[in-house]
Order: sequence, then structure tokens, then C-alpha cells
Amino acid sequence: MLTSIVIMGVLAIGLLAFGYLRGRGEHLEGLKQTKDMVIEIFPLLVFAYIVAGMVQVLVPRDTVSEWLGRESGFRGIIIACVAGGITPGGPFVSLPVATGFLRAGAGVGTVVAYLTAWSLWAAGRIPLELGFLGFRFTAIRIICTCFFPPVAGLIARTLFERS
Repeated sequence: MLTSIVIMGVLAIGLLAFGYLRGRGEHLEGLKQTKDMVIEIFPLLVFAYIVAGMVQVLVPRDTVSEWLGRESGFRGIIIACVAGGITPGGPFVSLPVATGFLRAGAGVGTVVAYLTAWSLWAAGRIPLELGFLGFRFTAIRIICTCFFPPVAGLIARTLFERS
């Protein structure tokens, strides 16, 4: 985590300095955009982290392991796929929840299945997709992607979870 923080910090400071040195006030516009995004996204982040933390505290590790851990088998991968598909919001929601699952005892395969389903299925996005692209296209996309989350979970489980 520290490495990620250092990389993002260096990148942010570097871009801010670059904007300042260009002399067009872009650094101020960038900071204004930052403020607007923080005001918009901060409440979502707080709630997502509360959910992630509460999952770790309220759901016993044995229960998470039973339903989402290595020993949950294919059932755990399917549960994670459904949970990923119905998780609302962007990465500010799904990534803290995935972190909470991992820390609470979920297997790597189930968390990979969760994130893959979240990115491909996103039930909250389907109404927009239907409106813009129509039923036929949306149905084709869903059918074409329905196998990927479980397969990704199985591959992750096979490659990265040791017995």
C-alpha cells in the first residue's frame, strides 16, 4: 500500500508542478476539479469503507470462509459473481468491498469472480445500456460475457490459492 501511495503522491505532485510551470493557471483549475470530485465522491467512499469494515467485523471469518473461501468451491464463485453483478457504483464501492471480503477470509478466486462480474455485468448499468443500445445488443453482450466471471474465478483459484 505504501508503494501505491508514494507513486500516486509523486504523480500528483509532478502533474501539479507541471501545471504550475506552464503558467496558464492549470494547476488552480486542476485543484478546483479535485475539490469538486472530493465533494461528490467522499460520501460514497465513506459509506463503502464502512461496509467493508463492517463486513470484516460483523460477519464471522468462518462464515466468510464457508461461503466465499477456498472451501466454498464453485458455489462461492457463483455467490461472488451474483454479488459483483448487483453491487452498485463504481470502483470506489466495489474495491473497498472486495478488500473487506479478502480480509474477512474470502478466497482469491471468489474475489476475482466478484470484481470481474462487477465490471462486466453491473446490473445498475443495464437500464442505461438498454436505453442507448437497445434490448438486442444488451442481451448479446450479457450472453457473451456470462461465462467470464466464473472462469476468471476458477483460474485465479487454480493458480493462486494453495492447498
